[in-house]
Amino acid sequence: MAAPIALALYAPLLAAAVVLVWRRPVRALYAFVVGLALHNAAMAALYAAGVGGVALTAIQAWKEVLLATAAASVARRAVAERRLPFRPQLVDALALVFGTVAVVYALVPQNLLGGEAGAGAILLALRHALLPVGAYLVGRSVELGARELRAVAWTVLATAAAVAVVGLVEEYTVSVERWQAWQVPAYFREELGFEYKGPAEMPENFAFNTDEGLFRRLISTFLSPLAASFLFAVALLFAAAGGPLRRGGALVLAGVAAVGLLFTLTRSTLLALTGGLVVLALVQRRWVPAAAAAATVAAGLAFLLTFPSFAPDTHFLPHELAEQERIAREKGGLPESELSLQEPSIESHLTSLRDGLERVAEHPQGYGLGNAGAVARREDVELKAGESNYTEFGVEIGIVGLVLFVAWNLALLAALVRSARATPQPVVAWGAAAVAASLAAVLALGLQTDAYGVPWLAYCLWWLAGSLALARRSTLNA
Repeated sequence: MAAPIALALYAPLLAAAVVLVWRRPVRALYAFVVGLALHNAAMAALYAAGVGGVALTAIQAWKEVLLATAAASVARRAVAERRLPFRPQLVDALALVFGTVAVVYALVPQNLLGGEAGAGAILLALRHALLPVGAYLVGRSVELGARELRAVAWTVLATAAAVAVVGLVEEYTVSVERWQAWQVPAYFREELGFEYKGPAEMPENFAFNTDEGLFRRLISTFLSPLAASFLFAVALLFAAAGGPLRRGGALVLAGVAAVGLLFTLTRSTLLALTGGLVVLALVQRRWVPAAAAAATVAAGLAFLLTFPSFAPDTHFLPHELAEQERIAREKGGLPESELSLQEPSIESHLTSLRDGLERVAEHPQGYGLGNAGAVARREDVELKAGESNYTEFGVEIGIVGLVLFVAWNLALLAALVRSARATPQPVVAWGAAAVAASLAAVLALGLQTDAYGVPWLAYCLWWLAGSLALARRSTLNA
């Protein structure tokens, strides 16, 4: 009964959103910034209420529907005006060729490549590869003027602060038993196909395991410390860039987001944020972001060394302890320092990156889509590579596809830097600098995780990059 009611409420809401986006495609960007921050929690709540299967899959597709609507609106206008929505550049060609290679690999029979993915895995992997390309091209077609850019930036920062507040409250008040009672582990398992071995079958990164105890990490509405940390990092880079966010309110929101980032306990994101701040300092030729980079390193180190004294702890359920003891015997004891290269999470990322690069070198033609990363785990396909965007694309679409992916994003980064330095409109230059720093941080994160596949980044960051990379003079008066 829950599914028909949910669909009856969802259909008119989606229809209204489609009409609004059709009339003004940029509205989809606002929907993505806020909606994708709430998406996982909302879908898990619907599952707990009894909505599952096809009904929940249809509801989950709201983001693809809105992106397709925005693209169709742009295409309709281009046909009506008999001109392309933007002047094609090299970076656009690279995006299109990369997308084309992904489509070709989706059509090549897997047995010719040595892969084992079925149709479902291939389609999921193709979506993973193409969604940021689609968001980028829509962004190229819908440039952001100064007024719109201010509104988007404030929306990003406010969303990050809200996610941080929710996460901090949840972290200290919601027990692992409550998460299980809310059927979140069942949602991951039954709807998304992920079998996790964290406390109460939550994802492994739900908690941080040290020799001093097992501690909670902030997951908030993303239900993931990594995805939440990526939003916080982008928001903080926007704030550090100054511009229209040079106000007391922005400083408060940024401070809340910074606390949220620390409580995610994601060392890789702290390092990427530091690098992003250095990029921002170089692009803007300002010392403030460089000082913020030094402060980020200091705050991160202090937090990592002291968090066991105040972070909320958690525990495995009684029936899970035997399995955890077995894993401990196989992998050895926990390191004394969270900064050690032998710490299990760090060691796992380094090993995965090395193994993935070796596999790409051994099989440069690729195995086909669906043989790597979260898609392979979800569809129970033998994993050829995982965790790194670069090794995942290398083993799926070969060396050529990997080179195209890197070339497209480096060209995009270079275009954003040029925009930030050459655009005479201050707000647009500020936005381009913030997005350039964010893209640099995310590309660095891609070395050890699938940042490209995080929906909030895939839809929002690459849309923003497309909008600001090659800002035209028409933007200046917007």
